[in-house]
Amino acid sequence: MSMEIVLRPVVAEDLPLLAGGDSPYDDFGPRAPRTQPQPPSLREAGGLAVCDADGLLLGDVSWIWMQWGPTPESRNPMIGIWLRPEARGRGAGTAAQRALVDLIFRHTTVNRVEASTDVENRAEQRALEKAGFTREGTTRGAQWRDGAYHDCYSYSVLRAEWTAG
Repeated sequence: MSMEIVLRPVVAEDLPLLAGGDSPYDDFGPRAPRTQPQPPSLREAGGLAVCDADGLLLGDVSWIWMQWGPTPESRNPMIGIWLRPEARGRGAGTAAQRALVDLIFRHTTVNRVEASTDVENRAEQRALEKAGFTREGTTRGAQWRDGAYHDCYSYSVLRAEWTAG
């Protein structure tokens, strides 16, 4: 059974709770803290807060846009997630990523949603697979984290797979 979650815009009060940095996969080096929430837009990079059914903030989901060819039809979002430590291991990641993919497919015409995660991040690999993503391969040396480049696994889900499932 999947955990019930709600996606909503990030508000200023959420920002101190969405600072990250408490997982071995969060060490991307010094970054400026977010001081203003950004209004979500599915046409640009963006993000949404992840809350449980009672409104408790669990983390956030985000997306950036990738381009695989010269036409607008070759554009698709790559999604990401960060959960607060107390929200991990309860199915929130799977539920939040499923909700985000559903939102994207309902409100855009994209054919593909993708994600990637560190080859050592077994929890996120399981969450993506439970959310309906297929592992496509390894992107070598793609992510700078913790003072070195790391390999990632690349995942995707296609519109036809989503609507059939």
